[in-house]
Amino acid sequence: MSQEDKTGTATRRARPVSILIVDDHPVVREGLRALVKARDIQVVGEAADGQEAVEMARRLRPDVILMDIRLPDMDGFAATAAIKQELPRTAVIMVTSYESREYLERALEVGASGYVLKGMPREAYLEAIRTVRAGGSIIEAGLLAQLVRQHQPQAEPADQVAQAVASLSPREREVLRLIARGLTNKEIAQQIHYSLGTVKNVVRRIIDKLGVSDRTQAAVLAARAGLTEDEE
Repeated sequence: MSQEDKTGTATRRARPVSILIVDDHPVVREGLRALVKARDIQVVGEAADGQEAVEMARRLRPDVILMDIRLPDMDGFAATAAIKQELPRTAVIMVTSYESREYLERALEVGASGYVLKGMPREAYLEAIRTVRAGGSIIEAGLLAQLVRQHQPQAEPADQVAQAVASLSPREREVLRLIARGLTNKEIAQQIHYSLGTVKNVVRRIIDKLGVSDRTQAAVLAARAGLTEDEE
């Protein structure tokens, strides 16, 4: 790793994770702010509806957004799609009261990293935020693989998608296919006989090259490009 890479990594680790909270109920926003209060996490803003969330995300450029689904004016799915269009590296975690497979599928389609349920313990919120900020997935590995398989590859991937995937080295493409199959970093390391640290670095390079926020969206992008159908 170059000195520049080391400096960039150290900066990401040293800087608090910036959070935007989106919910139409002031009491819920206040509760979430209290729940995620930590030394390495900083709430930089709150929004009460989808349109305000898009505007504040554009202005604040947060690392992670906690997004309610049912919002006035523009729902959480539409707001997430708009935000990810402009800020693909911002991770969005949907926050809902409903445990729904349909919600999870829609969340992936619009670019979210997954979702958490309202009323979860404080540590669950903190772990979710730290995980997606580090490029990880908060969706159970087997379910992620199943959902990714349901994404049909586009007949002709958009130029941006095709160029991003083409920029990957053969080894990175192999690791991306394994990510899309739901394998953890440890399982990938065992399969391709690399050290765990090396796999983590490869995963980070994949995320950076694809211009996404985390491995969940990297897997979805791989499916859209048809990479998951390639033979190993």
